Amino acid sequence: MRRGMFIAAMLGLGLAVGAQADEAFGPSTAEPAAKEFKLGSFELIAVHDAQYVIPNDAKTFGADVGSTEVGAELKANGLPEDRVTVSVNALLVRSGSRLYLLDSGLGPKMHGGLVGSIKAAGVAPDAVTDVLITHSHGDHVGGLLDAAGNLAFPKATIRMSDAEWTFLKSQEASADLVKAIGGQVQTFAPGASIAPGIRSVILSGHTPGHVGYEIGSGKQRLLDIGDMAHSSVLSLRKPEWTMGFDSDKTAAKATRRATLARLAKDQEWVFAPHFPFPGVGHVAADGDAFHWVPGTP
Repeated sequence: MRRGMFIAAMLGLGLAVGAQADEAFGPSTAEPAAKEFKLGSFELIAVHDAQYVIPNDAKTFGADVGSTEVGAELKANGLPEDRVTVSVNALLVRSGSRLYLLDSGLGPKMHGGLVGSIKAAGVAPDAVTDVLITHSHGDHVGGLLDAAGNLAFPKATIRMSDAEWTFLKSQEASADLVKAIGGQVQTFAPGASIAPGIRSVILSGHTPGHVGYEIGSGKQRLLDIGDMAHSSVLSLRKPEWTMGFDSDKTAAKATRRATLARLAKDQEWVFAPHFPFPGVGHVAADGDAFHWVPGTP
């Protein structure tokens, strides 16, 4: 896969970034996987969509410090120095008669296998009543359509922030997607309540209308952080490093540092779409940095 093609797919912006071929990078299909757990009265299922290998190229992770320093941090954590591997995950949330899907993955045209994982969890795609989108990059909205370009979740209302819908509609490369889903989309103001026990959380910096979703039941809470952090190592060890995919890099750094500090202090449960499957756990403070503690409620 061309490097320019896979970065464009991650961003969902149709950017031409380069033409160097390297089959080691890009998305790959993952085996269907689902992890069920409970959060108070909510039934949750983390579902696996794909694996994604991003080069250590001084364009994405640590774009302001360079690939040598990024490689050293990767090596110090027992990881290959030339690449960063992330998961693409989504979250199903059942509450009463409603079944919410938080983000939709890459889609079958980009090796996404989300529907297979949803079916492995015993859920039919037409049982999804609402799809809640954190933001409109291709690895979060690509799975809204099936391989034929039809709605993958035909009975679902698609919810995203009003700023994000405006942003998505402004992207020429997303015209077909916008046309296909337009009749299903309902928008909200960032920070608004979505349903009883589910509210959107402003997480500024990644895209113009990027939000997370906080699920609360009783004394338990879980925050879907969207793309506030991408790597369970680099984003936590070095939250001040620039992430090339962030549209407002200064705001994104401030959001990342403040949100990680709050999550570590409160020990709130976290769902991170790009952390190793199932992407559920806690953030823990580690001096001036943080580390990931996987686990489920």
